[in-house]
Amino acid sequence: MSFNNPKATLAFENGVVLEGNSFGARHAERIGEVVFNTAMTGYQEIITDPSYKGQMVLMTAPQIGNTGINDIDNESNGLHLEGMIVKDYCKTPSNWQSKKTLGEFLAASNIPAICNIDTRFLTRMLRTEGSLKACLSTRNEDKTTLIEKAKAAPSLEGQNLAALVSTKKMYVFENDEILRDFVPQNDRLMTPQFHVVAIDLGIKTSILKQLAISGCRVTVVPWNTPSKEILRLNPDGILLSNGPGDPAAVRETIETAKELIGQKPIFGICLGHQILANALGGTTSKLKFGHHGANHPVQNLMTRHIEITSQNHGFVVDFMSLKDKKKDKNIEMTHLNLNDQTVEGLRDIKNKIFTVQYHPEASPGPHDSRTLFTDFVHLMEKNA
Repeated sequence: MSFNNPKATLAFENGVVLEGNSFGARHAERIGEVVFNTAMTGYQEIITDPSYKGQMVLMTAPQIGNTGINDIDNESNGLHLEGMIVKDYCKTPSNWQSKKTLGEFLAASNIPAICNIDTRFLTRMLRTEGSLKACLSTRNEDKTTLIEKAKAAPSLEGQNLAALVSTKKMYVFENDEILRDFVPQNDRLMTPQFHVVAIDLGIKTSILKQLAISGCRVTVVPWNTPSKEILRLNPDGILLSNGPGDPAAVRETIETAKELIGQKPIFGICLGHQILANALGGTTSKLKFGHHGANHPVQNLMTRHIEITSQNHGFVVDFMSLKDKKKDKNIEMTHLNLNDQTVEGLRDIKNKIFTVQYHPEASPGPHDSRTLFTDFVHLMEKNA
């Protein structure tokens, strides 16, 4: 769609510069690592996922914004991404739940966005060169200056971004009206069977909902909560959530996880999976362009079944580092990515731990893996 919105400029650290139209914040400028997301739908859930802190999201789907923004699909209380990049922006959404346009939603949080550029070219560039830093500006600024700003930006490696998006104080997740509408016939919402402490590294609301649907009362604590305080809450199980940034940089949570191992059943998702791998003696490394989308095939190595999964991560666990550090055979790889053969899941039966790199709650994406929340409940039942 062509329209008369102001110009926007996207300048990459490698010198590539594209000009398009702005549809987000006016007179704004942000710098971040650009990653491409292959999901066809669910842009509201994507841009409200705290895991995108420090990153700009390039959507590969050709048209974005068709369904507007509603009041119930946010995955957090705010926007944490640095910018949004699309080919064709729909400024006239059509959906019965829509309350505002995508552009209005981004502008309210001062997030710049650019459209009417060649996203296929950019996706191919990122696939070849890897994720790149870029400066997105809706100001009238010199292109060379924008390139230099992109070059000067710090890498995501070594950054503890979880500390920036985690809750600042403990709270109990309430089974509000939205959740009751979500699963109106679920009696477990009335009488939760288990108490889960969720360590918030950038947790998505859908994870909390799935825990509640599975019969759990959930207490959410900040990323740096000491193990003694967590155990003082007397949980039946502990969840380490998704989140942004380099897992190796979240040292306090890694140390907390080390102290919790073996004491309670633990479930790790995405960044939580990586942190538990570090706590078990393993290492993590940065992927070339990460996994971002709702269609990633994963094989469950225990059942041989294939699951189509929702993913959003830029780092990966090195399974050989776990085998080197743990001479016993407690730690197993449970899930494998069929695109690039990277680790997608781990378990340590002796220490009551299981983790997945992907997002079993989806939102957006397929529901193939939501049974993992039931598996977590069964593990807590077994260890009650």
